[in-house]
This record gives sequence, structure tokens and C-alpha cells, in this order.
Amino acid sequence: MSAEGVRYERDGHIARVTIDRPHVLNAVDSAAHARLNRIWAGIEADPDVRVVVLTGAGERSFCTGADMSENAVHTSGLDYWAALDPNGFGGLTLRTTLDVPVIARVNGYALGGGMELVLGCDLVIAAGHASFGLTEPRVGRIPLDGGVGQLVRRLPHTQAMGLLLTGRRATAAEMHRMGLVNEVAAEGELDATVDRWVADVLACAPTSLKAIKQMVLAGAGLAPREAHALRTPALMAALDSEDAVEGVRAFREKRGPVWPGR
Repeated sequence: MSAEGVRYERDGHIARVTIDRPHVLNAVDSAAHARLNRIWAGIEADPDVRVVVLTGAGERSFCTGADMSENAVHTSGLDYWAALDPNGFGGLTLRTTLDVPVIARVNGYALGGGMELVLGCDLVIAAGHASFGLTEPRVGRIPLDGGVGQLVRRLPHTQAMGLLLTGRRATAAEMHRMGLVNEVAAEGELDATVDRWVADVLACAPTSLKAIKQMVLAGAGLAPREAHALRTPALMAALDSEDAVEGVRAFREKRGPVWPGR
């Protein structure tokens, strides 16, 4: 197991974040949570990272939420609420400053906080055996780390409430039908499917993707006209970027672009 239960690896422009606590189905304790927060902050500060893949170690579990064996979990509900991370579960679910595309590689259980991590990602690729759920009500808890607010924004009201008010688990196929999962990988093809999505992201200008993600995050809850009027830093940078010049040049020269990333 890696230090603090989370592995971070960089391969060119691809960052891979792996929750590495398979002995507890990749449940997150306080040390792993702190490590995740540091990783996201590091990615935000690294202009060479153009896409992130988040997953769990092994083949059984993506993440099963907070480690219920940790002493800190056994505080009162009010104490837990008062100590919530403003960035949400794992420092990701409610994070508004991460303008790099994040892909959830869901290799198994995504329950409780694990489901909240999924809701903090931009793209969701799941193995056929994966299962999803905000199961907190079944143990007398509430999805306070971003689960309630994010789920009702990502799914139709009745679909979201059907999950929230039962705490039940849903299959990858069902979540795909609801629209939360982009693709359910064929058996044995999860990595190949994720790699295909990664390649599609990397085919786009990184400055364009940063601008798009900043616009989506900043425009959440705004009326369309108000969102259209936003002038985020990444949008202004993209409009006057070397990527914009290279994209047009490559199109005219009938070749694939080589993105400077600035």
C-alpha cells in the first residue's frame, strides 16, 4: 500500500490518482483525505497535467466512502457536519478550482463518499460489475460531503430522489441509463475504454478545455445569458493562445495539431 493510502503518478500529460487501501475496499481515512487534497492542489498548480484519471486499487472497489473504523468517524453528526471539508469528499466533490478534466475509472463499488467522488468527476467510465449509491441513510448518516447537492444537479429529480431516499445501490448499466455514467466498459476492457476517452481529451487543445471547465464551474446556477457574459481567466487566455493559432494552422495543413498548451 502506498504512503497515506493514495498513489499519484504522472505519465506525460496524464495524471493518475489511485486510492490504494484495498484492505478496506478503498475507504478513505483522514490521512488519505489530506493526501487527496494535496494532490488536487498540486495538479491545479501543474500546467503540464491535461487530464486526470481517478480510480481505486484492485478490481473490487473504486471507493466505499469514509473509513468507518477510524475513530474520527464516531463523532456526533453535528461535530462531523462542523468539520466538513469545503472541497467535499476527498477534496474533490465540491472543488471549484480544478480546471483539468477528471475521469472516474469506476472499477467496483462507488458507495457513500465514493459516489460523491464520482460526482466530482467530469467523465465516468465504469466496469460492468460496478455499483453506485449514496448509502449513508442506511447507516444513519447523510451525504453531506456534496452528495445531495451534486446528485440533484446531475440527474432528473425523481431519479436523484429515488437514490437519495432509499440509499440503495444501482448498477453501472442503470447509472448509464440515468445519464451519470458515460460508458460501461465491456468485460476486461475497462482500461482500454478509459484510454480511449483519455486520448479523445488529449486530442483537444488544453487551453480550450481549461476555459470550458472554468466556464461550467463559474456558470453553475446562473441564467444562460449571465453565464454567457462570464469572462474567466482561462477563457481570455484561450482566446489569445498559441493553441488557437496551432489549431487553425493544423486544420489548414491537414495534419493533427501539436498543442503547445499555452
